[in-house]
Amino acid sequence: MRIDIKAYLSAKKLTIYKVAKKSGYGYTTLHKSFNKRQTSATSLNLRDLDALAQASQQSMWEVLRELEESYLSDDD
Repeated sequence: MRIDIKAYLSAKKLTIYKVAKKSGYGYTTLHKSFNKRQTSATSLNLRDLDALAQASQQSMWEVLRELEESYLSDDD
């Protein structure tokens, strides 16, 4: 399973820069994380989830639920 973070960012009209600025996490750290190849063991970490939650002004569980319902896909 893979989470399409880029589709989520696009739908929310967010960029990695905006997420970094609103969350306080480093741009380079988030850029590397959002662009890395996901495996079944490392699809999304808590820092990424926290950054997305802060940038979209939601709680982490709300972001996770939305990612699972709308942005989760089978590995191709």
